[in-house]
This record gives sequence, C-alpha cells and structure tokens, in this order.
Amino acid sequence: MQPRQGIVEIFSTFVQFDVDQFSGWATDAKLRRSMKVCLEGSSTEKSDTFWALYWYRVWQTESNAVALAHLSAYLQEVCYWTARKFALNFPTQSSLADYFQIAIAHLNKILKTFNPECSSHLKAYAELAFEWSIKDLLRLRRETEICSDWALLHKLSRKRLVQSLQNIGFNAQTIESYILAWECFKELYTGDNAKIRQLTKPDAMTWEAITNLYNGERLSRLSSPTPAVNQQTIETWLLSSAKAARTFLYPKVVSADAPLKEEDDGSLLDILPADLPTSLLTEIIEQEESANIRNQQAQLNQVLHQAIAALDTKSQQLLQVYYGQKLTQTEIAAQLEIKQYTVSRRLASIKKSLLLTLTQWSQNTLHISPKSDVINAINTSLEEWLKVQYSHTQMQ
Repeated sequence: MQPRQGIVEIFSTFVQFDVDQFSGWATDAKLRRSMKVCLEGSSTEKSDTFWALYWYRVWQTESNAVALAHLSAYLQEVCYWTARKFALNFPTQSSLADYFQIAIAHLNKILKTFNPECSSHLKAYAELAFEWSIKDLLRLRRETEICSDWALLHKLSRKRLVQSLQNIGFNAQTIESYILAWECFKELYTGDNAKIRQLTKPDAMTWEAITNLYNGERLSRLSSPTPAVNQQTIETWLLSSAKAARTFLYPKVVSADAPLKEEDDGSLLDILPADLPTSLLTEIIEQEESANIRNQQAQLNQVLHQAIAALDTKSQQLLQVYYGQKLTQTEIAAQLEIKQYTVSRRLASIKKSLLLTLTQWSQNTLHISPKSDVINAINTSLEEWLKVQYSHTQMQ
C-alpha cells in the first residue's frame, strides 16, 4: 500500500480496490477543500493526531457529517490492515474488500465509544474496535449459518425480531401478527432435538396446535381484528421472519463512496454538507497542551519501555514482528517453525506481564483501584500503546 503524504491527503482520500486488491487513493474534492481551509486558519503546523482529535470533537459536539467523513478518511489505513489480517486468516469467509467495508461501516459506533481522556490515539483504538466489529460479525454469521430457520427463531429475542421485521418495511399491524405467530411457535414447539442448532420443522400435529393457539389468541392479543389463518400462513410468516432476521443480523455493507445510482456518477460523500466549523480549534489546542496529561503520558511510556527492556530477547522480537511488522500469528509460527498456538500463548504471557506492571503503576501513581472494569480499560490502553509504539518504531 502506497503511504499517504501530508495532512490534506490523510484527511481527504479513500482506499480504492481493484479485484480485491489495493489500487490507489481516491481524493474527495470537498474534503480536500475543507482541510485546506482549516490548515490556512491554523497559525502553527499540527500533527495528524491533533487534527483527528479536532475532527472528533467537531463530530461529537455537532454531529457534523464533514467531520465524520474526515475521520473515515483518516482511518483508512488502519481499516485496510485490519481487514487484510482477517482476509489472510479467514479467506473463505469474506474478501479483503468485504472485510474493509464491514469494519468501516461501524465507524459511527466506534467514535461513540472512543474516549480521548483515556487514549489520545484514535488510530490504535479504532484498530482494536475494527477487529472486534469483524469478529462479532463472523461470530454472528457463524451462528446464523449453522442454525436452521427453526433454531434461529428459537434463539431470537423479541426485540431482535421486531427490528428485523421493521428493517424490511413491515407495518406495525403486520409485525404484530408475525410476533404473535412467533410467540405461539416458541410456546408450543420446544424442540426436543439434541442439537438445537439443527432444529427441524415441526410435525403436522404441532403445526395444528400452533395455528389453533394463534387463532384463539389473535382476538385478545392483537390491537386490530384480523381473520383466522391456516397452518400454511403461519409457516410462511415464520419462514419470512427467519429470513428477515438473517438479513438484519448479517446486512450488506455499502461504501460511503459507492455510486448513489447506477447511472449517477455521484456518491454518498457528495451529499454531505459543506459547513466547516472551527469554533473548537482554540479549545482543542489548549487541551493538547495540558501539562498534566503530558507528564502522565511520559511516565507511562517510561514504565512500559522499562518493562519491555526487561523482557528476554525472544519476547522482544516476538512483540516486534507482531506489532511492528504486523505479521499474523500464523505467519509468525511459519517463520519461527513453531505451532500457532505456541505463538498465541507466548504473546498472551508477555502481555499479561506488561498488564501487571501497568496495573501496579496505575495503582501506585494514579491511585486507581484495580477493579475488573479498570483492568479491562488498562488492557485496552496497553494494546493501543503497543500498536502505536511499534508502528512508530517500524517507520523509523
């Protein structure tokens, strides 16, 4: 992948794919103009990290679409390398381009959970969040693929089913009928199969009982009177519900720079508003210059550098190839001629040691009680720090 040069390019260009391979950077003219205006209004040169935090604040306070587009551009490399790792490890599940679109589609959710007070490195946080998004989708896809329609209906919550039916455009009255049919199905068809994921279709006697229950309950349970239905209708409704749930749980992903229509050269980015808020610039600069934060960050860096220096040579090399060269565990195992699970165990052991060091430092210096949620947050921060640290080392 050709690296991008300059702040304007970093915040205004997007990955282009050609037959599932990186083919270059596409520039969005509106974002390019937006970034140039901001740079002209800034008295001093600022880093990409500063501008990422700036646009994050704009997005957070004003729900600004231009800010979101700038952040999407900024995180293109992170998203690409995350997607590439999954494409190498799970090539039969999705293509590189598909993994990329799956990850970037979660950008809004990722920004909502990002806390700059805990981590100033949006890229590192996003890399972890992109990984979680893809893993969650793979797990969900696995679940929906191995479950029969009847098993899926049993596993669904009422809320998810309602969302699934709303997603395909059903009105409230239709959804009400479908939900009642589903509730009757769940009540009378408990599924005695040993393998619940392969739950088979109910027999004729069960279908008759489900239909009779629905017809008996509809007069009191539905808000509007509806005629009685037969077994075939109930079965059709349930199969449609299962199909709607699969579509909702595993949606198709559309790129922000995809054409709006087949005959139109425009894209979703073209309809973004062009307002350029700059009122937060001074506030962000003041936050960035906070001496207290810089001091704590310096102490943290020193503690972790010392902890890594105390590791044996093989452990240091393993961190370097994993975080610096971004090799997968499978690639590392092949390079070192060991098993993949051995690489996984060694990495886990190293990170556990570093996490213990970091937790003790946080407790002694910041007086933070090491509760489970705090340790989870520290673990996330450690992972971000390692990615950032070795990424910088690799570029030097």
